[in-house]
Amino acid sequence: MTAGFHSPLPPARTGVADYAALLLEALRRRGEVKVDSPGAGVSLYHIGNNQLHREIYGRALARPGVVVLHDAVLHHFFLGCLERADYLEEFVFNYGEWNRGLAAVLWEDRAHSGQDSRYFDYPMLRRIAEVSRAVVVHNPAAARMVLRHAPHAVVHEVPHLFAPPPDVPAEEVLRLRQSMGITPQTFVFAVLGYLRESKRLPVVLRAFDAVRRQGVDSALLVAGEFVSSDLTRAVEPLLAREDIRHIGHSADHDFWQLAAASDACVNLRHPGAGETSGITVRLMGMGKPVIVSEGEEVSRFPADACLRVARGAGEKDELVQHMVLLARAPELAHGIGRRAAAHIRERHNIEAVADTYWEILCACRD
Repeated sequence: MTAGFHSPLPPARTGVADYAALLLEALRRRGEVKVDSPGAGVSLYHIGNNQLHREIYGRALARPGVVVLHDAVLHHFFLGCLERADYLEEFVFNYGEWNRGLAAVLWEDRAHSGQDSRYFDYPMLRRIAEVSRAVVVHNPAAARMVLRHAPHAVVHEVPHLFAPPPDVPAEEVLRLRQSMGITPQTFVFAVLGYLRESKRLPVVLRAFDAVRRQGVDSALLVAGEFVSSDLTRAVEPLLAREDIRHIGHSADHDFWQLAAASDACVNLRHPGAGETSGITVRLMGMGKPVIVSEGEEVSRFPADACLRVARGAGEKDELVQHMVLLARAPELAHGIGRRAAAHIRERHNIEAVADTYWEILCACRD
């Protein structure tokens, strides 16, 4: 069987491109896979909110195959690629004529779509879910969203893949920390990956300030590229502290070094878009304790393999409690990390994930 493979790939600076490159290599160990091939017996289409997926989305509609939803909320994708009239029609196609007025309001307020929960409440999945031979998602939240829009869709929940990174020698970690002015004893929290409103960075910064006020020897590493100029302006003053290190976009090798130099990761998501965070999977897989937002998106992780923060009014206070606990109880932090690594390396193993993808593609071929 020949399978088509449609996705952004490196050097595109997106997590989907990194994921797709790993999956492509693994699938090619199972059969012939052609990138961007229109004539394959079945094609795998990687769909996300980034406009890099615009042409791929069109191909998936024109020649249906297997779709993997890296984001289960495509609302922002349509806001970015459609004009007003087409956006209204797409919203009505998903949610009925009686919601045309709501669509008009959402279009007018779209400048706030990155943090306004209304946009996450309407994923706009019906068209792609109804036409595809199968839909791959990574968690129960995404599966529920798909079936809400297309009750007869064939949905497969496949764990987000994990490929073990190259080991970073301890002396290299020590040198990196020293280069950032961080002592070996300091507990380093990290926020990694693309920085958008839903990662709750202002909340993390306020929580870190509260942690420091409790006398905890800690530092915060913020490593990633801002995707919103409004967010950049809002948090830049808060980043200008001696105990915070801000680094922009990192190449893959540098990412793993920064991750290795961290003691714990804070990776909140609110509002949630039904996505499974590749950052969370990668950090858990390398044995780091990760603090995540509570929700269906993380419900497959064992209760003792990560720390969860409830979304809502108590978010910051609960985050502070978790951060203080990790920094003051290193054995507890190491235990969480060990259990996280064991779970990810078993359930998210790239070879097992690739086997599942290949089975789905074989079942859906012409």
